[in-house]
Amino acid sequence: MTEVKLSIGYDEYEEGKKMQDMLEELANGPAAKELTSLIIGDWGGAYENDSSEIVETLVRLNGQFPGLRKLFIGDMDFEECEVSWILQSNLAPLLTAYPELVSLTIKGSSQLELDPARHEKLEELVIICGGLGEDVIASIHGGQFPRLKKLELYMGVDDYGFDGDLDTILPLIEPDKFPALTYLGLKNSEIQDEIAIALAQAPILDQLHTLDLSMGTLSDKGAEALLGSERVKKLQFLNLSHHYMSDVMISRLQQSGLHVDVSEQQESDDDYRYPALTE
Repeated sequence: MTEVKLSIGYDEYEEGKKMQDMLEELANGPAAKELTSLIIGDWGGAYENDSSEIVETLVRLNGQFPGLRKLFIGDMDFEECEVSWILQSNLAPLLTAYPELVSLTIKGSSQLELDPARHEKLEELVIICGGLGEDVIASIHGGQFPRLKKLELYMGVDDYGFDGDLDTILPLIEPDKFPALTYLGLKNSEIQDEIAIALAQAPILDQLHTLDLSMGTLSDKGAEALLGSERVKKLQFLNLSHHYMSDVMISRLQQSGLHVDVSEQQESDDDYRYPALTE
């Protein structure tokens, strides 16, 4: 596998360097035909320039990257740009332009769209953000991903883009919606207990090997529902890391026979509980 990451530093951005030019150079270079994984980091002023021109350039150059299978748009740390400030755009044209793509990772949800959400071969869809809008969630639910094996969504908080509720999320776990799904991550949520309770008896668990409810505000309330579920007991792995569960609940989970991650216990306070990634 040949992987390339493109990123523009602050000084380069001030000097006028553009991601579109870097993509053109890559497309016309010797690595283009061998490229299987492309990571787009900071495209320069990502807090004021959205990703639309990058999307347009990648769509136009799709014939230059015949082997591209993995694509990450927005791989930048907080020093480059806070996750809630990253301006995205409609990334759905990438799904059309690269029909052989198997993995798409997106970081940042401001102005993000995924419409139409449709791909015949995509196996992995990850969206990392401080708050995922209900329109994007609805697009994923309404889309078609017959080969999707991994769906990992950072739900976040309403202050940074999550404008839905449990009813917004529930369509994602409808039976037969994602027939190939084996890894489901509905994580980093301020309503992690509600999600856990809803999932505890959901038929979708029967097809999963991993359920990821990490990085959120999970407390004993949500954990109790998971412990009482026969479906949860059949999972190969349950990720509950970064949580607000009590010592007693942690012990119960560890002794339950589940392969469960209960690391990163947070100080419990019913009035103030936060997901791991927000701003």
